[in-house]
Amino acid sequence: MEFEGFNRDTVSFFEELTMNNEREWFLANRERYDNSVLNPSRSFVSSMGPRLQEIAPDIVAIPLVNKALFRLNRDVRFSRDKSPYKTHMGIFMWQGDRKRMDNPGYYFHLEPGMYMVGVGLYMFSKELMERYREAVDDEKLGPELEKAVDLVRSRGYHVGDKKYKRVPRGYDKDHPRAELLMFGGLTAIESGPIPEWVYGEEILDELMRRFEEMSPIQEWLIKAL
Repeated sequence: MEFEGFNRDTVSFFEELTMNNEREWFLANRERYDNSVLNPSRSFVSSMGPRLQEIAPDIVAIPLVNKALFRLNRDVRFSRDKSPYKTHMGIFMWQGDRKRMDNPGYYFHLEPGMYMVGVGLYMFSKELMERYREAVDDEKLGPELEKAVDLVRSRGYHVGDKKYKRVPRGYDKDHPRAELLMFGGLTAIESGPIPEWVYGEEILDELMRRFEEMSPIQEWLIKAL
């Protein structure tokens, strides 16, 4: 059966986890996590993946943890915050044969009071950063990216954030695409208070429309990288 929306306890679970971020609480609520977060997320990926094939035929949408589903456990090895669990749900379906997070893709996120939907690649590795900058500088690919960014922004989505304060070494500081050269990743994002459609069958249509409207960013990344 097609996915019919997340239940309200999906968000309530994370609200309570935020206040009880410890292993004992999670173990006592493990069945609730399975029923309200893990299983609905798997069902979502199983329904959303085939839809995304309409615009991304090679989409990788595997409804498993460490595939489309981000694991709940945090990596605390190098963090001052030793809280064991993430307090949000993240789902990522991608295009490409590199390691998962080195591919551009389609993302959905829920946390207490907020949702996020986006496309693209959040952070470039060193190798991909070099390829990206070369593409931005390219006489054909660079203007194509400018058009894609202008189009997606005109549709009301936030595109990219400057990570660096200066144009990278080797490029003219007055480069016509200086802003894009200072990006550390390339994404299109919508975020805000959780809409009612998250809890209903219309979620698939709502997300698909957004993914399609943001897709020029994704398509450019596939072409350039």
